[in-house]
Amino acid sequence: MSDPKDTIAGSGRPLPADELGQLPPVANLEFKAVLLLVFMAALVIGSALYVLYARGLFESTQKLVLVSEDSEGVVVGMDLTFSGFPIGRVRRIELADDGKARIIIDVPTRDAHWLRTSSVFTLVRGLVGSTNIRAYTGLLKDPPLPDGAVREVLRGDTGAEVPKLIAAAKELIENLNSLTASEGAVAASLGNVQKLTERLNGPGGALSVLLGNEAEAKKLIATLDRTNALLTKLDGLAAKTDTQVFGAKGVMPEARATVVQLNALLGEARTSLKKVDAVLVEAQAVGANARAATDDLGTLRGEVESSLRKVDGLINEVNRKWPFARDTEIKLP
Repeated sequence: MSDPKDTIAGSGRPLPADELGQLPPVANLEFKAVLLLVFMAALVIGSALYVLYARGLFESTQKLVLVSEDSEGVVVGMDLTFSGFPIGRVRRIELADDGKARIIIDVPTRDAHWLRTSSVFTLVRGLVGSTNIRAYTGLLKDPPLPDGAVREVLRGDTGAEVPKLIAAAKELIENLNSLTASEGAVAASLGNVQKLTERLNGPGGALSVLLGNEAEAKKLIATLDRTNALLTKLDGLAAKTDTQVFGAKGVMPEARATVVQLNALLGEARTSLKKVDAVLVEAQAVGANARAATDDLGTLRGEVESSLRKVDGLINEVNRKWPFARDTEIKLP
Protein backbone atom coordinates (compact mmCIF):
# COMPACT_ATOMS: atom_id res chain seq x y z
CA MET A 1 0.00 0.00 0.00
CA SER A 2 1.45 3.33 -1.05
CA ASP A 3 2.22 6.11 1.38
CA PRO A 4 -0.23 9.10 1.27
CA LYS A 5 2.76 11.33 0.75
CA ASP A 6 3.56 9.46 -2.50
CA THR A 7 0.26 10.65 -4.14
CA ILE A 8 -0.55 13.81 -6.01
CA ALA A 9 -2.00 16.33 -3.65
CA GLY A 10 -5.76 16.56 -3.77
CA SER A 11 -6.21 13.77 -6.30
CA GLY A 12 -5.14 10.62 -4.39
CA ARG A 13 -3.37 9.33 -7.54
CA PRO A 14 0.05 7.67 -6.84
CA LEU A 15 3.13 9.42 -8.09
CA PRO A 16 4.94 8.02 -11.09
CA ALA A 17 8.13 6.02 -10.57
CA ASP A 18 10.31 8.79 -12.01
CA GLU A 19 8.79 11.28 -9.63
CA LEU A 20 9.23 8.94 -6.62
CA GLY A 21 12.99 9.35 -6.64
CA GLN A 22 12.47 13.06 -6.47
CA LEU A 23 10.71 12.88 -3.05
CA PRO A 24 11.82 15.17 -0.29
CA PRO A 25 14.57 13.86 2.07
CA VAL A 26 12.11 13.35 4.96
CA ALA A 27 9.85 11.06 2.90
CA ASN A 28 12.89 9.11 1.70
CA LEU A 29 14.05 8.50 5.29
CA GLU A 30 10.60 7.34 6.34
CA PHE A 31 10.53 4.88 3.45
CA LYS A 32 13.92 3.44 4.44
CA ALA A 33 12.80 3.17 8.05
CA VAL A 34 9.75 1.21 6.98
CA LEU A 35 11.91 -1.12 4.90
CA LEU A 36 14.27 -1.59 7.84
CA LEU A 37 11.40 -2.42 10.17
CA VAL A 38 10.00 -4.91 7.67
CA PHE A 39 13.44 -6.53 7.32
CA MET A 40 13.89 -6.70 11.10
CA ALA A 41 10.45 -8.26 11.53
CA ALA A 42 11.21 -10.83 8.83
CA LEU A 43 14.56 -11.56 10.49
CA VAL A 44 12.95 -12.05 13.92
CA ILE A 45 10.23 -14.27 12.49
CA GLY A 46 12.78 -16.30 10.54
CA SER A 47 14.97 -16.69 13.62
CA ALA A 48 11.97 -17.81 15.66
CA LEU A 49 10.97 -20.28 12.97
CA TYR A 50 14.54 -21.59 12.78
CA VAL A 51 14.71 -22.00 16.56
CA LEU A 52 11.40 -23.85 16.51
CA TYR A 53 12.64 -26.02 13.67
CA ALA A 54 15.92 -26.69 15.48
CA ARG A 55 13.95 -27.71 18.56
CA GLY A 56 11.96 -30.14 16.46
CA LEU A 57 8.65 -28.32 16.60
CA PHE A 58 7.86 -29.20 13.00
CA GLU A 59 9.25 -32.77 13.27
CA SER A 60 7.06 -35.79 13.93
CA THR A 61 7.66 -37.16 17.43
CA GLN A 62 6.41 -39.86 19.74
CA LYS A 63 5.64 -39.51 23.43
CA LEU A 64 7.62 -41.14 26.23
CA VAL A 65 6.64 -40.87 29.90
CA LEU A 66 9.26 -41.46 32.59
CA VAL A 67 8.05 -41.95 36.18
CA SER A 68 10.39 -40.96 39.01
CA GLU A 69 10.16 -40.55 42.77
CA ASP A 70 11.73 -37.11 42.50
CA SER A 71 12.18 -34.76 39.56
CA GLU A 72 14.68 -32.46 41.24
CA GLY A 73 17.16 -31.10 38.71
CA VAL A 74 14.95 -31.92 35.72
CA VAL A 75 13.91 -28.88 33.64
CA VAL A 76 11.84 -28.44 30.52
CA GLY A 77 14.02 -28.62 27.44
CA MET A 78 16.51 -31.08 28.98
CA ASP A 79 17.84 -33.69 26.54
CA LEU A 80 17.37 -37.44 26.72
CA THR A 81 20.72 -38.89 25.63
CA PHE A 82 21.68 -42.24 24.16
CA SER A 83 25.40 -43.04 23.92
CA GLY A 84 26.08 -39.33 24.48
CA PHE A 85 23.79 -38.11 21.65
CA PRO A 86 20.49 -36.30 22.30
CA ILE A 87 17.53 -38.29 20.99
CA GLY A 88 14.68 -36.58 22.88
CA ARG A 89 13.69 -33.46 24.83
CA VAL A 90 11.67 -32.92 28.01
CA ARG A 91 8.41 -31.22 27.08
CA ARG A 92 6.58 -31.15 30.36
CA ILE A 93 6.91 -32.19 34.01
CA GLU A 94 3.81 -32.99 36.01
CA LEU A 95 2.81 -34.47 39.34
CA ALA A 96 0.77 -37.69 39.17
CA ASP A 97 -2.04 -38.65 41.51
CA ASP A 98 0.19 -41.12 43.37
CA GLY A 99 2.71 -38.38 44.22
CA LYS A 100 5.30 -39.40 41.66
CA ALA A 101 6.78 -37.11 39.03
CA ARG A 102 5.90 -37.74 35.40
CA ILE A 103 8.46 -36.53 32.88
CA ILE A 104 6.98 -36.24 29.39
CA ILE A 105 9.62 -36.48 26.67
CA ASP A 106 9.21 -35.97 22.94
CA VAL A 107 11.35 -38.37 20.92
CA PRO A 108 11.76 -37.65 17.18
CA THR A 109 10.52 -40.46 15.00
CA ARG A 110 13.89 -40.73 13.22
CA ASP A 111 15.61 -41.43 16.59
CA ALA A 112 12.88 -43.60 18.13
CA HIS A 113 14.45 -46.81 16.77
CA TRP A 114 17.15 -46.56 19.47
CA LEU A 115 14.54 -47.18 22.15
CA ARG A 116 13.31 -50.75 22.64
CA THR A 117 11.00 -52.49 25.06
CA SER A 118 14.06 -53.64 27.05
CA SER A 119 15.61 -50.15 27.27
CA VAL A 120 16.58 -48.81 30.70
CA PHE A 121 16.29 -45.12 31.66
CA THR A 122 18.35 -43.45 34.38
CA LEU A 123 18.21 -40.06 36.08
CA VAL A 124 21.70 -39.22 37.33
CA ARG A 125 22.49 -36.16 39.43
CA GLY A 126 26.18 -35.59 40.14
CA LEU A 127 27.98 -33.49 42.69
CA VAL A 128 29.12 -31.08 39.99
CA GLY A 129 27.09 -30.40 36.88
CA SER A 130 23.47 -30.73 35.90
CA THR A 131 21.14 -33.70 36.03
CA ASN A 132 21.23 -36.09 33.07
CA ILE A 133 18.58 -38.41 31.68
CA ARG A 134 20.12 -41.34 29.83
CA ALA A 135 18.75 -44.30 27.91
CA TYR A 136 20.50 -47.67 27.64
CA THR A 137 19.51 -50.34 25.11
CA GLY A 138 21.30 -53.66 25.27
CA LEU A 139 19.33 -55.56 22.64
CA LEU A 140 18.57 -53.53 19.54
CA LYS A 141 16.67 -56.50 18.05
CA ASP A 142 13.91 -56.27 20.64
CA PRO A 143 10.53 -54.77 19.63
CA PRO A 144 10.57 -50.94 19.36
CA LEU A 145 9.18 -48.88 22.21
CA PRO A 146 5.57 -47.93 21.43
CA ASP A 147 4.27 -44.36 21.38
CA GLY A 148 3.13 -43.13 24.81
CA ALA A 149 5.04 -45.84 26.70
CA VAL A 150 5.42 -45.35 30.47
CA ARG A 151 8.69 -46.46 32.04
CA GLU A 152 10.19 -46.28 35.50
CA VAL A 153 13.40 -44.29 35.69
CA LEU A 154 16.33 -45.39 37.84
CA ARG A 155 17.74 -42.59 39.98
CA GLY A 156 21.40 -42.19 40.81
CA ASP A 157 22.11 -39.34 43.19
CA THR A 158 25.80 -38.89 43.95
CA GLY A 159 25.04 -36.26 46.56
CA ALA A 160 22.87 -38.72 48.47
CA GLU A 161 25.84 -41.06 48.73
CA VAL A 162 28.00 -38.48 50.52
CA PRO A 163 26.36 -38.98 53.98
CA LYS A 164 26.80 -42.73 53.59
CA LEU A 165 30.45 -42.26 52.71
CA ILE A 166 30.96 -39.98 55.72
CA ALA A 167 29.26 -42.50 58.02
CA ALA A 168 31.39 -45.32 56.61
CA ALA A 169 34.57 -43.25 57.01
CA LYS A 170 33.59 -42.42 60.60
CA GLU A 171 32.99 -46.08 61.38
CA LEU A 172 36.34 -46.98 59.82
CA ILE A 173 38.14 -44.38 61.94
CA GLU A 174 36.46 -45.70 65.08
CA ASN A 175 37.52 -49.24 64.23
CA LEU A 176 41.09 -48.07 63.66
CA ASN A 177 41.07 -46.27 66.99
CA SER A 178 39.81 -49.40 68.76
CA LEU A 179 42.47 -51.51 67.03
CA THR A 180 45.33 -49.14 67.88
CA ALA A 181 44.25 -48.53 71.48
CA SER A 182 46.48 -49.66 74.37
CA GLU A 183 44.29 -52.70 74.97
CA GLY A 184 43.41 -53.26 71.32
CA ALA A 185 44.21 -56.16 69.05
CA VAL A 186 47.19 -54.43 67.45
CA ALA A 187 48.81 -53.75 70.81
CA ALA A 188 48.23 -57.36 71.90
CA SER A 189 49.74 -58.61 68.61
CA LEU A 190 52.78 -56.41 69.08
CA GLY A 191 53.20 -57.75 72.63
CA ASN A 192 53.04 -61.31 71.37
CA VAL A 193 55.60 -60.50 68.68
CA GLN A 194 57.91 -59.05 71.31
CA LYS A 195 57.60 -62.18 73.47
CA LEU A 196 58.28 -64.33 70.43
CA THR A 197 61.39 -62.32 69.65
CA GLU A 198 62.65 -62.75 73.21
CA ARG A 199 62.15 -66.50 73.05
CA LEU A 200 63.88 -66.66 69.69
CA ASN A 201 66.89 -64.87 71.21
CA GLY A 202 66.82 -67.25 74.22
CA PRO A 203 68.79 -70.48 74.77
CA GLY A 204 66.38 -72.77 72.93
CA GLY A 205 65.96 -70.46 69.97
CA ALA A 206 63.44 -71.39 67.34
CA LEU A 207 63.11 -74.96 68.71
CA SER A 208 61.73 -73.74 72.01
CA VAL A 209 59.21 -71.64 70.08
CA LEU A 210 58.14 -74.56 67.91
CA LEU A 211 57.99 -77.15 70.73
CA GLY A 212 56.54 -74.90 73.40
CA ASN A 213 59.32 -74.94 76.06
CA GLU A 214 63.05 -75.37 76.47
CA ALA A 215 62.83 -78.92 77.95
CA GLU A 216 61.20 -80.28 74.82
CA ALA A 217 63.85 -78.54 72.72
CA LYS A 218 66.60 -80.28 74.75
CA LYS A 219 64.88 -83.65 74.25
CA LEU A 220 64.77 -83.06 70.54
CA ILE A 221 68.46 -82.12 70.47
CA ALA A 222 69.33 -85.31 72.39
CA THR A 223 67.27 -87.36 69.96
CA LEU A 224 69.08 -85.76 67.05
CA ASP A 225 72.46 -86.58 68.64
CA ARG A 226 71.44 -90.23 69.06
CA THR A 227 70.23 -90.30 65.49
CA ASN A 228 73.59 -88.95 64.30
CA ALA A 229 75.44 -91.65 66.28
CA LEU A 230 73.20 -94.33 64.84
CA LEU A 231 73.80 -92.99 61.35
CA THR A 232 77.57 -93.17 62.00
CA LYS A 233 77.25 -96.83 62.99
CA LEU A 234 75.13 -97.51 59.94
CA ASP A 235 77.82 -95.91 57.77
CA GLY A 236 80.48 -98.28 59.24
CA LEU A 237 78.18 -101.27 58.79
CA ALA A 238 77.53 -100.23 55.19
CA ALA A 239 81.30 -100.03 54.59
CA LYS A 240 81.85 -103.55 55.99
CA THR A 241 78.93 -104.87 53.97
CA ASP A 242 80.39 -103.28 50.87
CA THR A 243 83.76 -104.96 51.53
CA GLN A 244 82.20 -108.36 52.20
CA VAL A 245 79.83 -108.24 49.28
CA PHE A 246 81.72 -106.33 46.62
CA GLY A 247 85.33 -106.86 47.79
CA ALA A 248 87.99 -108.99 46.09
CA LYS A 249 87.05 -112.03 48.22
CA GLY A 250 83.44 -111.06 48.70
CA VAL A 251 80.26 -112.74 47.71
CA MET A 252 79.80 -110.95 44.40
CA PRO A 253 83.08 -112.14 42.74
CA GLU A 254 82.34 -115.75 43.78
CA ALA A 255 78.80 -115.41 42.48
CA ARG A 256 80.16 -114.02 39.24
CA ALA A 257 82.56 -117.01 38.86
CA THR A 258 79.70 -119.38 39.60
CA VAL A 259 77.61 -117.72 36.96
CA VAL A 260 80.48 -118.14 34.46
CA GLN A 261 80.68 -121.86 35.27
CA LEU A 262 76.92 -122.19 34.94
CA ASN A 263 77.09 -120.52 31.55
CA ALA A 264 79.75 -123.05 30.45
CA LEU A 265 77.63 -125.97 31.72
CA LEU A 266 74.61 -124.56 29.96
CA GLY A 267 76.65 -124.31 26.76
CA GLU A 268 77.62 -127.99 27.02
CA ALA A 269 74.02 -128.96 27.79
CA ARG A 270 72.89 -126.95 24.78
CA THR A 271 75.40 -128.88 22.55
CA SER A 272 74.18 -132.21 23.95
CA LEU A 273 70.60 -131.24 23.32
CA LYS A 274 71.46 -130.44 19.72
CA LYS A 275 72.96 -133.92 19.31
CA VAL A 276 69.89 -135.52 20.89
CA ASP A 277 67.74 -133.52 18.49
CA ALA A 278 69.74 -134.95 15.54
CA VAL A 279 69.32 -138.52 16.88
CA LEU A 280 65.60 -137.97 17.34
CA VAL A 281 65.36 -136.73 13.78
CA GLU A 282 67.12 -139.88 12.52
CA ALA A 283 64.89 -142.09 14.68
CA GLN A 284 61.84 -140.38 13.30
CA ALA A 285 63.16 -141.05 9.76
CA VAL A 286 63.75 -144.77 10.59
CA GLY A 287 60.28 -145.03 12.13
CA ALA A 288 58.77 -143.48 9.03
CA ASN A 289 60.63 -146.01 6.79
CA ALA A 290 59.53 -148.91 9.00
CA ARG A 291 55.94 -147.72 8.88
CA ALA A 292 56.14 -147.55 5.05
CA ALA A 293 57.70 -151.06 4.90
CA THR A 294 54.99 -152.43 7.19
CA ASP A 295 52.34 -151.04 4.91
CA ASP A 296 54.06 -152.64 1.88
CA LEU A 297 54.31 -156.05 3.70
CA GLY A 298 50.56 -156.00 4.42
CA THR A 299 49.82 -155.44 0.77
CA LEU A 300 52.28 -158.16 -0.29
CA ARG A 301 50.77 -160.63 2.19
CA GLY A 302 47.32 -159.97 0.75
CA GLU A 303 48.60 -160.62 -2.77
CA VAL A 304 50.38 -163.83 -1.66
CA GLU A 305 47.23 -165.07 0.10
CA SER A 306 45.22 -164.38 -3.04
CA SER A 307 47.76 -166.25 -5.18
CA LEU A 308 47.72 -169.19 -2.76
CA ARG A 309 43.94 -169.37 -2.90
CA LYS A 310 44.08 -169.41 -6.70
CA VAL A 311 46.77 -172.20 -6.68
CA ASP A 312 44.75 -174.18 -4.16
CA GLY A 313 41.63 -173.87 -6.34
CA LEU A 314 43.62 -174.87 -9.41
CA ILE A 315 45.03 -177.98 -7.65
CA ASN A 316 41.58 -178.96 -6.50
CA GLU A 317 40.25 -178.55 -10.01
CA VAL A 318 43.16 -180.65 -11.44
CA ASN A 319 42.61 -183.38 -8.87
CA ARG A 320 38.95 -183.48 -9.71
CA LYS A 321 39.48 -183.79 -13.44
CA TRP A 322 42.59 -185.92 -13.49
CA PRO A 323 41.75 -189.46 -14.84
CA PHE A 324 44.00 -191.33 -12.55
CA ALA A 325 42.61 -189.71 -9.58
CA ARG A 326 41.60 -192.01 -6.78
CA ASP A 327 38.08 -192.12 -5.62
CA THR A 328 38.28 -191.75 -1.94
CA GLU A 329 34.53 -191.90 -1.53
CA ILE A 330 33.31 -195.01 0.37
CA LYS A 331 29.98 -196.40 -0.75
CA LEU A 332 27.95 -198.57 1.60
CA PRO A 333 25.87 -201.49 0.38
